Amino acid sequence: MKDPVVHEAVRQIQQILAEETGAALPPSARSRVEKVLQSTLGQLGGVARRDENALREVTIMLADLRGFTTIAAQQPAPVVLDLLNRCFIGMSEIIFRNQGTIDKFMGDSILVIFESGRDGEGVMNAVTCAVDMQCAMEALNAAHKAQALPEMYFGIGLNTGRVMSALLGSDLYSEYTVIGDEVNLASRIESFSLRGQVLISDSTWERCRDRVVTGEPMDVFVKGRSKLVVLREVLAIPGSGKSVPRQEIRRSPRVQVKLPFNYRAMLGDVVVPEAKMGCILDIGYHGVLAEIAVAPARFDEITLEFELPLVGQKIADLYGKIVKVVPKDDCTRVGVEFLSMTPEQRAAIQLFVQLLIQGTESQ
Repeated sequence: MKDPVVHEAVRQIQQILAEETGAALPPSARSRVEKVLQSTLGQLGGVARRDENALREVTIMLADLRGFTTIAAQQPAPVVLDLLNRCFIGMSEIIFRNQGTIDKFMGDSILVIFESGRDGEGVMNAVTCAVDMQCAMEALNAAHKAQALPEMYFGIGLNTGRVMSALLGSDLYSEYTVIGDEVNLASRIESFSLRGQVLISDSTWERCRDRVVTGEPMDVFVKGRSKLVVLREVLAIPGSGKSVPRQEIRRSPRVQVKLPFNYRAMLGDVVVPEAKMGCILDIGYHGVLAEIAVAPARFDEITLEFELPLVGQKIADLYGKIVKVVPKDDCTRVGVEFLSMTPEQRAAIQLFVQLLIQGTESQ
């Protein structure tokens, strides 16, 4: 069973090493240190143990790979595992370098904790880590492109608040982790982020506002919160000369169309059976502008289905996120960014857009 005292001691050793040498314990060395500490505590009879359920202020970072389910369905298992390992090894090094503690890996997500430290340095460590991770993903994607491997993008959410440290489980299995409403909020914030984005809560922004450049505040509805939650996108850290790489891939030729389409709302990971109709007004490689009758909320996720007449292909089960909502008199216009596409869907949409552009230019 994991010992919370050992877990905390190893975390502090990691932090001291990172501060003094700029490097963290590799996994093999960490395991050896844990065994030494466990043996020592056993000999001491567990004297001077701290409160296992202590409240403390931390910054929580949740990073999730966007569209990885589609990648996993299209690639052989060894390739999928290699992609994940290659990504997570690089991200782990960045996290340790910025004095973060990996709480857990959850499939294609990482939960990381940053202690507040002196003068709130933990918040800047967290924000710097998130920016470094997005920069590293850009370099990783460049290598993937050269090797004909799929590109991967993180959506990252940060929140600062008080959490409870707890050992959960039994003698059969236990896990030392952090729990509380602030952890849940970090998860909600991450779900709003688009590929390549870093979104932070107001509590995080208040502690680093003089040292980071952010976009305009966004008010969003969050499950479990009675009031609107304010989010900001991190753009740059001027003091260190770092900036979040802009995803130019979102910008592509767009053409005006009138394509009827069906869409279904998503509740969590569940697709609502009822299909609604709308009309696509313009389309690009990575998103559409559409008119629908029922006004959705910004950042809602949907699945789309529509025909591409010029290429003779039907697009189905295309996942998208609503990034813009503009109410009209009798309808609502929404901007939808595609979250993930199969190679066949991507090729069909790009060919459709190119054919329309060629047709317009020849007139």
